[in-house]
Amino acid sequence: MYLMRIGEPGAEKPVVRVGESHYIDVSDVTPDFDERFFAAGGTALLDERVTRGDVRAFAGERVGAPIARPHQILCIGLNYSDHAAETGQAVPAEPILFTKSPNTLVGPYDDVRIPRGASKTDWEVELGIVIGRRASYLDSPEEAADVIAGYCVVNDVSERAFQMERGGQWSKGKSAETFNPAGPWLVTPDEIPDVGNLGMWLEVNGVRRQTGTTATMVFDPYVIVHHLSRFMVLEPGDLVNTGTPPGVGMGHNPPIWLQPGDVMELGIDGLGTQRQRVVAPR
Repeated sequence: MYLMRIGEPGAEKPVVRVGESHYIDVSDVTPDFDERFFAAGGTALLDERVTRGDVRAFAGERVGAPIARPHQILCIGLNYSDHAAETGQAVPAEPILFTKSPNTLVGPYDDVRIPRGASKTDWEVELGIVIGRRASYLDSPEEAADVIAGYCVVNDVSERAFQMERGGQWSKGKSAETFNPAGPWLVTPDEIPDVGNLGMWLEVNGVRRQTGTTATMVFDPYVIVHHLSRFMVLEPGDLVNTGTPPGVGMGHNPPIWLQPGDVMELGIDGLGTQRQRVVAPR
């Protein structure tokens, strides 16, 4: 199943995508794809509604993030062996964890705004995991598979000067407004033959900057969710960004940073594509 939210910011309605051009409005079943929806059973609640049909055509509606604002956005750093190599850092022995503010979440085609005082704004195409049920102290990575509601494309936009040069936590360079475009849809695990072998790419102004695959992940989604559950309670609807392949701006020589007017396009096999215009600070 492919879950989407369409409509203006703050007024999105939940729908199920049916092919390239049509959808089924499920707002009569759930007001949103949020913590309550996932905790109550998630897509199982939609089976009967989807079977009944009532298919409508997309008519140019804005596409929002595929989930409502989550309880938390958790992020894994240096989780691709080839990305760790381009940064000159060792592959971590266990997942590196940082957080992004939940209010960074925006739609896949919304503008990305450079924050005030920024000088090194960067891109990162990533696989996002959405948690499907409350979980803590999972016994194994295999058990973690039952906790995952689905996957989506994420652009983990970063301001490297804030992240690397201002001291403290990485979160300072990760939490500016608009810094977490997600979607266009949330794909349930049954739709993905092998989450460990998905092609990933990102272009800036039509120039390919990132080309990678989830096959070079250091820690796969199941290991990540199991690991996180040992340290915190995961809530339904939480989003986990799982790291990026090589080709980020800071990995180039000389580095390449986003500027107002730039256009980012990115995607992951089977999970759709995104497009964002970069705009100046407000």
